[in-house]
Amino acid sequence: MSDAYNPPDLPLDVIHADHEILLVNKPHGLLSVPGKGDHLADCLLSRIQAAFPEALLVHRLDRDTSGIMVFALTPHAQRHLGLQFEKRQIKKTYVARVWGRIEEKTGTVDLPLIVDWPNRPRQMVDLQNGRPAVTDWRVMRATEEETRVRLYPKTGRSHQLRVHMKEIGHPILGDPFYSEGPAREYPRLMLHSEGIRLRHPDGGIGMTFSAKVPF
Repeated sequence: MSDAYNPPDLPLDVIHADHEILLVNKPHGLLSVPGKGDHLADCLLSRIQAAFPEALLVHRLDRDTSGIMVFALTPHAQRHLGLQFEKRQIKKTYVARVWGRIEEKTGTVDLPLIVDWPNRPRQMVDLQNGRPAVTDWRVMRATEEETRVRLYPKTGRSHQLRVHMKEIGHPILGDPFYSEGPAREYPRLMLHSEGIRLRHPDGGIGMTFSAKVPF
């Protein structure tokens, strides 16, 4: 996989917009926020702000991950959603294709993570100094070669799902950081943010949104 940044030239895929929140389906290969340098300026946030100048960032997805992201359209909504993330009240669901056959139907990975400083942005497991990271998983279907899983992160650490699946011997297909050999030879990272459940900042009603899996 090339390190050159060639973000997809696609129109905004708006899932929901109202007076407080905006939900968008982020394409694979597009940064959530600008990177360092003019060549990394194109990102989902800047594209959104061209259409919704008041949009404010709440959370991020990795460049190589596709799927649903929520943005705030008022400072109140940004605070409200930020607190929901902080208190782990927002429930996110991902779908991934991983290397090899997972025999069990469900499981949990509970391994603390820390940045691998010499190799950042890579993360690694560190049982002494890592920050708590927990992922529940459930098999959707499996062949001898690969397994499709639904992932339910209980925490929101950087690269959490990618490291956790590698650590149980089933790296996500196409992962440029955590897979090797044939598992890496895919056109994209096979990880998609499929669903999000949150409380609306205006009134607190629970709402669920989803974005179709593209692989």
